[in-house]
Amino acid sequence: RGDVKGNRGEIAKAVSNRHFGVGSDGAIFINNSQKADFEMEMYNADGSRAEMCGNGIRCVGKYVYDNGWTEKTKLSIETLAGIKYLDLKIEGGEVKKVQVDMGKPELHADKIPVISKNQQVIGEEIEVEGVSYKMTCISMGNPHAVIFVDNVAELDLEKIGPSFERHICFPKRTNTEFAQVINPSLIEMRVWERGSGETLACGTGACATVVAACLNKLSLPKAKVRLLGGELDIEWDEKKNKVYMTGPATTVFFGEMKG
Repeated sequence: RGDVKGNRGEIAKAVSNRHFGVGSDGAIFINNSQKADFEMEMYNADGSRAEMCGNGIRCVGKYVYDNGWTEKTKLSIETLAGIKYLDLKIEGGEVKKVQVDMGKPELHADKIPVISKNQQVIGEEIEVEGVSYKMTCISMGNPHAVIFVDNVAELDLEKIGPSFERHICFPKRTNTEFAQVINPSLIEMRVWERGSGETLACGTGACATVVAACLNKLSLPKAKVRLLGGELDIEWDEKKNKVYMTGPATTVFFGEMKG
């Protein structure tokens, strides 16, 4: 919680280390907020600050409710990407699923940010490791480049992921989603996260992927995204221009870290 002392970026690196720490894709500190019910302070595995984490914010909702910090099932959470709104789904006295209003997808290149001669980057070519790809760029409070491929399972993300993340056209680096459209309501996705590498899932990335699929006329605005770590239900309400994410949140263990 907010009384954690020390450099939080360094703490996140230590916690995330899979050999000498707990092992994670990052660390979240939950603070009091004057603007919302709580504040989520998110760090990547390399200690860099992250604007937002879709999976992480579901865990925040579960943690504060299950541990008695709040009795509310509709919460507001302050993030660097703005205030996000959660609807907690309760079963047996604990949170099983969380729906998150992820806000509006940002398509303007300068605000993502991505360097391009176009105001929006939809199906634009990018060359990485000598191969040409078509990318669609979106910000869900953090930058995403979505690449549609024929077979997501055969990609070597350890090779191409870092090259996408640090490509010269991304001034603040980027998260990269590699997506295979199975049908208009189902997308398989792998993700290379900025500052963390390949992870089992990315909530903001799943949201960006469905928006990108719609913009490229590949999917419906309501689709299931299948990731290595499970499935997320994503809906882009085009009238409100808001994206909603619904997915599970599970307690794995409790512990105390010294040092």
